[in-house]
Amino acid sequence: MSDFAALWAEIAAVGRASSGGYLRYALTPPELTLREWFRGQADRRGMTVTEDGNGNLFAWCDEPWAPGTVLTGSHFDSVPHGGGYDGPLGIVSAFLALDRIGSGRKIAVGAFVEEEGGRFGVPCLGSRLLTGAIDPARAAGLRDRDGVTFGAALGATPAGPDSRLANLSAFVELHIEQGRALETPVGVGSAIWPHGRWRMEFAGAGDHAGTTRMTDRRDPMLTFADTVLAANEEARLIGAHATVGRVEAEPNATNAIPSMVRGWLDARAADTATLDRLLEAVIKRATERAGRDGTELSVVAESVTDEVAFDTGLARRLSELLGDAPILPTGAGHDAGVLSAHLPTAMLFVRNPTGVSHAPAEGATDADCEAGVEALARVLESLT
Repeated sequence: MSDFAALWAEIAAVGRASSGGYLRYALTPPELTLREWFRGQADRRGMTVTEDGNGNLFAWCDEPWAPGTVLTGSHFDSVPHGGGYDGPLGIVSAFLALDRIGSGRKIAVGAFVEEEGGRFGVPCLGSRLLTGAIDPARAAGLRDRDGVTFGAALGATPAGPDSRLANLSAFVELHIEQGRALETPVGVGSAIWPHGRWRMEFAGAGDHAGTTRMTDRRDPMLTFADTVLAANEEARLIGAHATVGRVEAEPNATNAIPSMVRGWLDARAADTATLDRLLEAVIKRATERAGRDGTELSVVAESVTDEVAFDTGLARRLSELLGDAPILPTGAGHDAGVLSAHLPTAMLFVRNPTGVSHAPAEGATDADCEAGVEALARVLESLT
C-alpha cells in the first residue's frame, strides 16, 4: 500500500452514508472527528496547531504566522451526500508533501471551516471570516436547517479578520478537478468563474387540493417550476450554468396547495457581465410569471463571489515547474478564491476520471493522487 493509500484509508470511512457519499457537515461529529485527526497528524510531525477563532485550523512547521510562511490545505466539510475527495484530498496531500520535503520550512497546513456552505448556507465561510469578507455578527447568526446558529456550533461569536494573514507569502490549494477538462494527472488553476447563490421565495395562497378550482388558485409552485425551466433555458442560451438543487414548500402536504415555495438558484458564468445577464433574465421571467399566477416573488442574494484570476506569474511558474502542466479555469468555488484577494494564490488540480463531483461517483486513482502529492511537494519546496 502506498503512503497515500495508507493515510487516505484512515479517514475514508468517516461520515460515509449508505448512499456511498458523505455527510461531513461543518462542526458536526464527522467533521469534528476529522479535525481531531488533523491535530493528530500535526502532532506526529511536531507541528504546532492553532485555531483562529473562526473555526479554521492551522498546523505550523515554524512559528505561527511567521513572515514568509506558505500556506497549503483545504477543507473537510462536504455537500449532502458528496464525494470524499472534495476538500480532504488537499489536506491529506499537504501532510504527505511535508513528509517528502521535511518540516524544517516555513509551511503551514490549513483546514478551513464550512467551505461548501452545506450546513449554514454561505460557502467559504471560514476564509471569508479570516479575510473580513463577511461580518462576524452576520456569520454568527447563520442558521442550519435545524435552527442551530453558526455561533452556537462554534461556541462563540467568530473573531473575524486576522491582520497576520499579511505575513503569509502564498497559498497553494490542491483539489480534485471537478469536471472533465483535465487529461493529465495534475493541472494548475488559472481562474474561478464568478458565481453566487440566490434564495427565491414564491408566496401564494394555501388551499385545499381537492376543492379549489384550478382557475381560483394562486399556486406558487407553478411560478417556481416555470422559473426553474426559465433558468435552464437562459443559461443554455448564453453559455452559463444555472442550477436549482434545493427547494422547500410550505406546508409541504400532498393534498394542499402550497402557500410558500423557496428555491435556491446557483448561477455561474465565465465572466461577471454574463452572470449579471443571466440573473436579470431569470428574475424578469420569474416576475412576469408571478404576475400571471397571482403570486409574489422576492429574491435575496445569500452569497456572491466575483470572478477570480489567480496570480498569473505564479501559475506559469508552477506549470513550468511541473513539466508544462496544463493551466485551466474552474467553475467551482474554493477558499483559494477568497484568499486570492489578499496574497498570491495558486491551485493544483488532480485528475478526476469520471468528471463527477458533489456526488458519490467522485473519485481519483491512487496513482494520480500520488502524482498530486509529488507535485505539491515540488511546489512547496520551490516556494520556500
